[in-house]
Amino acid sequence: MTSAPACPAAALRRHDREIVALAVPAFGALVAEPLFVLADSAIVGHLGTAQLAGLGVASALLTTAVSVFVFLAYGTTAAVARRVGAGDLPAALRQGMDGVWLALLLGAAVIAVVLPTAPGLVGLFGASATAAPYATTYLRISALGIPAMLVVLAATGVLRGLQDTRTPLRVAVAGFVANAALNAGLVYGAGLGIAGSAWGTVTAQCGMAAAYLIVVVRGAHRYGASLRPDAAGIRASARAGIPLLVRTLSLRAILMIATAVAARLGDADIAAHQIILSLWNLLAFALDAIAIAGQAIIGRYLGAEDARGARDACRRMVQWGIAVGAALGLLVIATRPLFLPLFTDDVGVRETALPALVLVAVSQPVCGVVFVLDGVLMGAGDGPYLAGAMLLTLAVFTPAALLVPVLGGGLAALWGAMTLMMTVRMLTLWLRSRSGRWVVTGATR
Repeated sequence: MTSAPACPAAALRRHDREIVALAVPAFGALVAEPLFVLADSAIVGHLGTAQLAGLGVASALLTTAVSVFVFLAYGTTAAVARRVGAGDLPAALRQGMDGVWLALLLGAAVIAVVLPTAPGLVGLFGASATAAPYATTYLRISALGIPAMLVVLAATGVLRGLQDTRTPLRVAVAGFVANAALNAGLVYGAGLGIAGSAWGTVTAQCGMAAAYLIVVVRGAHRYGASLRPDAAGIRASARAGIPLLVRTLSLRAILMIATAVAARLGDADIAAHQIILSLWNLLAFALDAIAIAGQAIIGRYLGAEDARGARDACRRMVQWGIAVGAALGLLVIATRPLFLPLFTDDVGVRETALPALVLVAVSQPVCGVVFVLDGVLMGAGDGPYLAGAMLLTLAVFTPAALLVPVLGGGLAALWGAMTLMMTVRMLTLWLRSRSGRWVVTGATR
């Protein structure tokens, strides 16, 4: 099957509509996710410094644990989208259920590890003697919600593969509202303290998982897809996720190395680094929304055996990535006098952060290309290449970052290494996209 000839302008408008229809709701859902931690922090913060510190340690552990399994969303999106493109909705939903069952199994395994080791994990993060008990309490209770969190990831991937990013947005917003209300009621109304915050979050997460499962199960019943666990399908989902897991762990290693190097540079540098990294992550939400659209759109085109449509969509999304990146960069430059004072009154920290902030702004078009092509190759099921490219990027970044303090460089030099890292990622992804080897059509790769 090939795409019919079309007026170039009409084809561009069609791609633009598809990108916007998927990316805008995806952006809203991405922004809603970190608001969970923000709401918890605002509520727990009024209990005391020790409680807030404990929440910070536990949240870092939980966020790390869940982010490792983000392949549940990425891999499921690509696999389901291919089946949708091939016109086989029952198989698409069956594939999605395999991802959901895998999420439940992984969630159960994480609980089995975290519950008995919670005090030791908290200790590894250097929690103080006063904060550690609160961190352990929050971590043990919140760990019970990890299966629900992983189901949310997998089910989100199912809906994205079905070209639906509006339902995840609605569920994310409802989950945030429920989480804030439950936290306030259990922490203060019921007097449960930090344990109430953990139970409120677990309840909200379970509610979100239930909402997703209702949507997916209804779809499975509608198209006659089996809901039973299929060992072969679960194993296939796990195998497809391994390369994406390697990619994610490599990226996490880069961010950890950057933070460790910044800590060695001095207090002003690590403080400024955290500000810049927070901004970098915020900008990533906008670019990641386009990448999510890319996963769904590319998978659908390849499943429909429309190689030309996949290439055209890839080209248009790269243009979107560059344009959005440039706009974000200009926004950062224009608002820098307002942005830095929001985080610190320390003039020294501001002066340290400013050169790095400029580097972040200038590199946003590069980041736009990276995020888009990352999403395109994920949508194509090109996980092994993404894993190899990310390991290469880690190998280039690590010595560059570690040399910064040795050579007497400051935070600007460290973010120069971060810019180098993104440039290497862009080159590896661009070469792959140009080669066309990712264009493998059919219902499965």
